[in-house]
Amino acid sequence: MWWLALQASPAIEGPACAWLALRFSPRVARLEEAVVLEAGASLRLFGGPERLVKTLQASAAEAGLALRISPWAESSLAALACLRTGALTPDLDALPLTALSAVAAHQPMLERLGCRKLGDVRRLPRPALARRFGPALLRALDQAYGRTPEAHSWLELPEHFEARLELPFRIEQAPDLHHHAESLLRQLCAWLAARHAGVQGFSLGWAYDAMRPRDSAASGELCLHTAEATRDFAHLSRLLAEHLARTELQAPAGEIKLTAEGISPRHEFSASLLVDALDGKPREALGLLLERLSVRLGPECVRSATLKEDHRLDAMQAWTAWPPAKGRPATTRPPPGPQPSWLLDPPLRLQTRQEQPIHHGPLLRITGPHRVESGWWQDGQQRDYYLFFGAACGLLWVYHERLNADEQGWFLHGVFA
Repeated sequence: MWWLALQASPAIEGPACAWLALRFSPRVARLEEAVVLEAGASLRLFGGPERLVKTLQASAAEAGLALRISPWAESSLAALACLRTGALTPDLDALPLTALSAVAAHQPMLERLGCRKLGDVRRLPRPALARRFGPALLRALDQAYGRTPEAHSWLELPEHFEARLELPFRIEQAPDLHHHAESLLRQLCAWLAARHAGVQGFSLGWAYDAMRPRDSAASGELCLHTAEATRDFAHLSRLLAEHLARTELQAPAGEIKLTAEGISPRHEFSASLLVDALDGKPREALGLLLERLSVRLGPECVRSATLKEDHRLDAMQAWTAWPPAKGRPATTRPPPGPQPSWLLDPPLRLQTRQEQPIHHGPLLRITGPHRVESGWWQDGQQRDYYLFFGAACGLLWVYHERLNADEQGWFLHGVFA
């Protein structure tokens, strides 16, 4: 058997550590102050003991957990003993008496007998050791050294996530809830890791103090939604902080509750082979960055281009608040060419030289013409669209008006970012 013992930072409470361990093995149990997992059947799946530990550390960092991990051992008690003492190898004979709780309970008497390490206790006569200290000490030694099988009550992952936390004091400002809500977010991320899933929405609720004003509600709630399924603790924490900064509490809060919604499987991908992804520096996904900006600046300040069903090039795309609607209608055709990032309204009439448009200097034609005719509702417009390039202005979207006698000429209609 291959055992590991895990212990989260003392500041992190709750079942987060145990739930995270369930991602790597179904054989996870609580053992005194730590969590132990037996991963013998999972080693081949994760590429061996070293690779499994690295994956465990990366998963803990994503969930916002700081874990202490023991070296591999043949028993759960041995792994726990190494975790307590900080041993780098599972050499139990060299560990102090405090490594095992059953031995530490008799430490004063054992030290008077000349025992300083677990190896000294093992060398004592077993019958006399059992008569003097009882069978529990021998049983713990035999289990730690792998001579006697251990019995554990395996933990199970709940089907739904809902966590509550009673605040240590009454909180009057919504941003002050963020520090306490982070402990619930860590539990959520660990639960998601065990389910190999991500969350697309969660709600943070709070219960107001019983001494609240009569005209205030008994509780409040903040619902958040993400653009894509994620279990990145850092992103969820920043997103929650942005929303709490714009929330006001009607009365002091004494309890908070976190509930997960919109759980969806998250597919695991192989590591990138690109050079810029191998330098070890974490990079924030574009979607996550846009999500935070839309909360901070407002949804109307962060926009996304979406396709529309229209034969007119300038009406084929529309800029809507981010995040955009999922997917694209099956009837929407792709545009015949690249669409500009910005449309000028109204279009800018360009000067010409030898019947060719100029804009901050001469322009080089790249593609075109692409003729577009409008209907009767636009007085029968006919335009030829071109892509031009200028050394001082970059790539431009230009059309030539043909039928309208009053508007004949070249016009700048779009600019590519």
